Amino acid sequence: MTQRGVDADEDDFPEWADRIKANVAGEVRRRRKERGWSAQDLADRCEQLGHPIPRNVIANMESGRRANLPLVDVMVLAAALETYPVCLIFPVGYVDETQELPFEDLIPTWDALRRFTGEEEVPGHDPGLVPDFEHHASLVQTALAALDEEEQARFAAKTATSRAQQEEAERKRTKYADHAISAKYSLRHLRRELREEGATPPPLPPALGDVDPPEPEPTTTPEERL
Repeated sequence: MTQRGVDADEDDFPEWADRIKANVAGEVRRRRKERGWSAQDLADRCEQLGHPIPRNVIANMESGRRANLPLVDVMVLAAALETYPVCLIFPVGYVDETQELPFEDLIPTWDALRRFTGEEEVPGHDPGLVPDFEHHASLVQTALAALDEEEQARFAAKTATSRAQQEEAERKRTKYADHAISAKYSLRHLRRELREEGATPPPLPPALGDVDPPEPEPTTTPEERL
């Protein structure tokens, strides 16, 4: 069947699902050969990762004879080839154009990849908590950098050879301490909002262990204390 939105004169125009499978198959084959691996080598690596994909299944996929391509297989094949699953689905630089969905026009593979990963926003699409987690990672990085700068300034103040150097180092220490406090405050607020939405915030590094308020002591009755 020829899909809408593409050249109707090409009766053998591949279906969307076939195109995506061909993208994956071609990129798996390219990366496998780039490593000098046989199909058996790739199958062995998949087995080592805990999800066996037999050699004949890989061979059938690469030749286009495999009818389906489970997501779990794509994930393990990507790990075995030390790349990302999206790079198999949308092989930028090796496939010029592809489709995002059935019946849609061909678009640059780079654009498809960016929308798939959320780097390019699609109107009306809900990104979930991804922006919040990205903001969280940025705040963590800011706080850690400020703490590191504060510690360096504290050391500079202790080792200063003049009063002017000491005062300058103290000024920097105070500035970075304020930056760290501000980032920690924003982190605490963001983590509270995530919990209120029923989500679990990302783990914090030990240096930021004071961001979350301490857990309240469990209340016990006099009988329980006995």
